[in-house]
Amino acid sequence: MIHIEVRPSLETAPDLELLERAALQTLKHQAQEGDVTLLVSDDVQLQEMNHKFLHADAPTDVLSFPASETDPETGRNYLGDILLSLPRAAQQAHAAGHALEAELQLLVVHGMLHLLGYDHAGVEEKVRMWAAQTEILEQLGLSSLRIIE
Repeated sequence: MIHIEVRPSLETAPDLELLERAALQTLKHQAQEGDVTLLVSDDVQLQEMNHKFLHADAPTDVLSFPASETDPETGRNYLGDILLSLPRAAQQAHAAGHALEAELQLLVVHGMLHLLGYDHAGVEEKVRMWAAQTEILEQLGLSSLRIIE
């Protein structure tokens, strides 16, 4: 199950079905199952979390917090939490020349891959993660998405 929360203070709400679809497509691509919580928030909250957990005092677009736990009530695998900054996603979408919905799907896929053990700290890891990300985006119909690093 993909549980999605949107911070009430946001002026606009994203298309939740697209976010869920991106998360589910990532699980399908990786032949994985599990539950995830997505929180769509703002730069302030992501900066606070980035500082608290990663010691980087700056806003960011997406943060992933892997859990790899079993839900005691359902017995299902809980993969973790993903936080997205809607304002940061909007800025990045504008800079890249694509729709906000496409950027949000990219960020969900990226966050999901982190929950599933991918990283991009090293060159080989990054190549592997970007290849999986590209394949999933193609499956979502976003093959023309221009990704700015």
